[in-house]
Amino acid sequence: MDNSVSDSEPRLPRLMRSRVKRLLLGAPRNLRDPSIGHKISLIAFLAWVGLGADGLSSSSYGPEEAFRALGSHLYLAVFLGLATAATVFIISYAYSRIIEHFPGGGGGYIVATELLGSSAGVVSGCALLVDYVLTITVSIASGADALFSLLPLSFQHFKLLVEFAAILFLVLMNLRGVKESVSMLVPIFLTFVGTHIVLIFGGLLMHSRDFPAVAHDAHTSFNQGMSELGMWGMFVLFLRAYSIGGGTYTGIEAVSNGLAIMREPKVETGKRTMRYMAISLAATAAGLLFCYMLFRVSPVEGRTLNAVLADKFAGGFKLGSLPVGVWFVGITILSEAVLLLVAAQTGFIDGPRVMANMAIDSWLPRRFAALSDRLTSQNGVLLMGITAGMALAYTHGDIHILVVMYSINVFATFSLSEFGMSRFWVRHRKTDKKWLQHLSVHATGLVLCLSILTVMITMKLREGGWITLAFTCLCVLGCFAIRHHYRVFTQRLRQVEAALEDIPADPTRTTPPFDPKKPTAVILVGGFAKLGVHCMLNIFRIFPRSFTNVVFVSIGVPNSDFFKGGSRVEELEERTRASLSRYIEIANRLGIPAESTYRIGTDIVNEVSEACVDLAKKYPHAVFFAGEVVFDEPKWYDRILHNETAYAIQRRLRFAGVPIVILPIRLFRNQKITPPSPSPAPA
Repeated sequence: MDNSVSDSEPRLPRLMRSRVKRLLLGAPRNLRDPSIGHKISLIAFLAWVGLGADGLSSSSYGPEEAFRALGSHLYLAVFLGLATAATVFIISYAYSRIIEHFPGGGGGYIVATELLGSSAGVVSGCALLVDYVLTITVSIASGADALFSLLPLSFQHFKLLVEFAAILFLVLMNLRGVKESVSMLVPIFLTFVGTHIVLIFGGLLMHSRDFPAVAHDAHTSFNQGMSELGMWGMFVLFLRAYSIGGGTYTGIEAVSNGLAIMREPKVETGKRTMRYMAISLAATAAGLLFCYMLFRVSPVEGRTLNAVLADKFAGGFKLGSLPVGVWFVGITILSEAVLLLVAAQTGFIDGPRVMANMAIDSWLPRRFAALSDRLTSQNGVLLMGITAGMALAYTHGDIHILVVMYSINVFATFSLSEFGMSRFWVRHRKTDKKWLQHLSVHATGLVLCLSILTVMITMKLREGGWITLAFTCLCVLGCFAIRHHYRVFTQRLRQVEAALEDIPADPTRTTPPFDPKKPTAVILVGGFAKLGVHCMLNIFRIFPRSFTNVVFVSIGVPNSDFFKGGSRVEELEERTRASLSRYIEIANRLGIPAESTYRIGTDIVNEVSEACVDLAKKYPHAVFFAGEVVFDEPKWYDRILHNETAYAIQRRLRFAGVPIVILPIRLFRNQKITPPSPSPAPA
């Protein structure tokens, strides 16, 4: 009676946690569903909403920052709008070419790694990670600015609290899954597009009769500016405004990086998404700059320039006694605020994917390549949310500082990608007849991106730029340290495995039949590695004549590469069975009867625990074993870089009454390792 109570008590909190998790994040996905890849992928339209929204929403702060930088020289807004639209199309076309050459996605990190080397790749990857953190922060801060433009100034002190709540909301949505979080936001996205079409084209039509007068005034003002500032002064002023408005282009790279979540054929879907985003962003950004000039919009405390523009355009319009204009302003700015929330999605979609790619290459802890039972990069989502909250707290949501920090890393990544592609076409000039055409596109993009990056660093280093550069450099150094650790760790593992190259075996010994009623050692193994063999040999050395049989248990775990190139559960199962068959073969060579079992799932601890409980019923005299690597000089970061799965499984099985022994696999730097020899199994 007492035992049953003690066994049931720990199950209740776990059951409650499971129900709360399912309520917030949804039920686990079925990995064996043949249409699972289809269900979590996005068509071009949804990709435009989920990824292109980052680019389109940047029209809420990019053009405003550029227009403010013009000061009293508003006539330059015409040239600024044309230059902005041209830049959008050039960078978008260049990234469409990148999509063709890198259909697996990955964005700037993969491009730089493949074309410029791993060192350039990690710099680009770290810049992208900081970029996506700031994507979240900038989008949410700008969205809050838009939202509070509709409220009295006395409400401003609530703004930061609302921004933190928005980050928490997005973290929960993204832990549920990508497609769910995007589909829910489609109506908001379409509302933004519709209201801004009315605002921009309506504003242009309203002033269409004034175009000759506006052109004359712009010509006169331009000549006056030339006499005051000179040709060089005008160029510097224009270049400064153009560069500060670099936040307008910040979302373009997201489509290339997010290719993995798009519907097949991925390349065509990605290119179509890029076209949607380029056209919508160029028209919106350039149109807003023209309207700022036509309506002579000036900054108002507590309001964005878009809010001022919308009020000038329709604020006084009434239909009878109905304040239709006020409603239009409210809907326009509210849709802008919520679209910026959608744009923050890009940081949560693409940021964890960059982390996963870098984790697979050992630049980051390998746990960032793991998927949750909802097939999301849960660790990456959580880290993005935490760091975005820290950036928000540090800057107090000041959009002017955040945009500067944001733009520097974006154009660092752009520059590396364009340089890599330019170098690629120069090297392939003899094998591709159109190399010069392709090179001209990427070279133009490289010049534009380097120019903006140089101006931003030169003029804005003390206004927040140094923070981005310093943090990015720290990330790069941290990545090199992590990779060095994994390399040393791998070398030390190979020393252990090298001692197992010649496993002693008696060719005259016959393997007796497997008898489940006899003492059985159940060994938890990963993919085939000599460490699993090391664990088996140690069991028979430490517990001589105690076990007759061996059962190998493995869990096939899909990571972030699972859906690339059409991989499916069947392939993962085949690899898992193949590794287990090699374990059985070695055990049989030693005269030990062996069987195996496996499961496929994303939660290793849960899957192993359930499998062990089932095996304990099947083999009444079974003892479970797991190997755990231990270091001769343990450091504080070992738990971060190496998950302690064996101990987590032990804690779970302890409550189920299943005996499990953890065998240490010790790693020493300078020690000659000899393979343990198994004692003969009992008859």
